[in-house]
Amino acid sequence: MADFKVVKILGVRVDKVTKAQALEAFRRMLDGDSCELIVTPNAEIVEKASKTPQLRRIINEEAALVTPDGVGLIYASRLKGDPIEEKVAGIDFARSAIELCAQLGRSVYLLGSKPGVAEAAAANLEKEIPGLKIAGFRDGYFKDEEESSVVEEINASGADFLCVALGSPKQEYFVIRHRDSLKVKAAAGLGGSLDIWSGQLNRAPAFYIDHGLEWLYRMIQEPRRLKRLPALPVFLIKAAIRR
Repeated sequence: MADFKVVKILGVRVDKVTKAQALEAFRRMLDGDSCELIVTPNAEIVEKASKTPQLRRIINEEAALVTPDGVGLIYASRLKGDPIEEKVAGIDFARSAIELCAQLGRSVYLLGSKPGVAEAAAANLEKEIPGLKIAGFRDGYFKDEEESSVVEEINASGADFLCVALGSPKQEYFVIRHRDSLKVKAAAGLGGSLDIWSGQLNRAPAFYIDHGLEWLYRMIQEPRRLKRLPALPVFLIKAAIRR
């Protein structure tokens, strides 16, 4: 686990780390001897972890790095009087980590989303990032009894970095459950990143990202998320009150 200052939001650890610091920690993981878990929680995941002991324990005790993904965490940390300096969106961190892998001659495995999405994401990333080697990819539609064969496929690929887009907490549970068997150096839970890298969904324009409104753009693209909107003010109130 990297030696970063930590803020607890609803009892859930978030590392007070910049993107540059997170990437340096990732670089060190690539030289390590075991599979390290990277968690990229937003307010919704922190809220879920506050109510789910297993997920909270993984984030608080077992993750090597917990990046502050989402403006909700930035606001919550400020309300607690222990501000996080910089939002580190999981998709931005992962893209930079993949670029670093290309520079260092390391390879990447993409796991998750619907059939065809990981394959399309792999093709796009290899086109966009010079020297990148995608060691393998697989969709997230596999049964529990198939998990061991999935791990075998990942290991056989020789990948150094595993991008897991199974949704939280499934992606974190998968990594922790198989961490002792996985031969990758680092594994990051990345939610819907493959959908964006594949072109299935569009990333918010710079205006939305720069003004902390990426969540609004996602609501516009995926109206089903509207039902989650009232949760953010409640989350901030609880975060400010709870110590």
